[in-house]
Amino acid sequence: MQRRKIALIGECMIELNGIPFGAMTQSYGGDVLNSAVYLARAGGKKFDVHFVTVMGTDPLSEGMISSWQQEGINTSLVLRDNAHQPGLYLIQLDEKGERTFLYWRNNSAARYLLQNPDYPRLRQQLQYMDVLYLSGISLAILPEHDRQLLLIDLKKLSSEGKVIFFDSNYRPALWGNKTQARECYQQMYVITDIALVTDDDEASLWGDMSTEESFHRLKSMGVKQAIIKAGEQGCFYRDLSGCYATQHIKTQPVTPVVDTTSAGDAFNAGFIAGLLNGKSIHDSALMGHQLAGVVIQHKGAIIPQTVTQGITASFFNSNEIGDEFY
Repeated sequence: MQRRKIALIGECMIELNGIPFGAMTQSYGGDVLNSAVYLARAGGKKFDVHFVTVMGTDPLSEGMISSWQQEGINTSLVLRDNAHQPGLYLIQLDEKGERTFLYWRNNSAARYLLQNPDYPRLRQQLQYMDVLYLSGISLAILPEHDRQLLLIDLKKLSSEGKVIFFDSNYRPALWGNKTQARECYQQMYVITDIALVTDDDEASLWGDMSTEESFHRLKSMGVKQAIIKAGEQGCFYRDLSGCYATQHIKTQPVTPVVDTTSAGDAFNAGFIAGLLNGKSIHDSALMGHQLAGVVIQHKGAIIPQTVTQGITASFFNSNEIGDEFY
């Protein structure tokens, strides 16, 4: 059985979770890296999950890379930078498990991805991938010139038949202004096969008042298929290549909600794993909901591997590999 090769392009940072000057735990996380971890867990031996980023040569970088390898992530496309280290963020939670973040990432190694001397080699290796995945944060952290170069590379890879998933994951603090973000996203959506967006982000960046408005806009921008995540309401899916009806895939309420960090990242991983494993849109979204539902009942972006094993093992009991994209 040939393993699907999936490259996830993004950033991983050191995570501090807790109370300033009080009890605090150290881990790591980043939206795309979180999805890579959960995708590797869900895909098992069926997927070859590559994380694409830049890390330093410091002990923390070494420790994180070692941890990813233990998760089954292929780190051959992780570039190294002697002059920069990973960024850092602090999570603070309220009584409902909702989080606020403080970031120290302006000079992180991942920001210099396209300036790394090994990037040309990495770019060649992306030609051998089947699927590419990135987020709005993957683009936002790059300098403007580098961002445009990456978009050019992604456009060429799309023309070569790579399937592209894009999570808009809009973070205003990472962009100069909304116009800059919109122009970048418009370029990205033209080459996006499946957009994974969130209703709150679409309202914040585009002013959308409904999922219908978001679907209409995404279709006009060239997106082929779209999932709109809507928190407790579940998600909405539509094939935008024609006049198709919207599917509403509901989620089951879970308690207690301890930490909503990486809920969307876990959903994306479950959904993509299901889809590439031959599951329907509906069943793939249910897998995403189930995985996210478990993640939010634990602290931190990446929860213990033993907690997710039962879900992924029971859901992916088929040897069928989906071929709807190939």
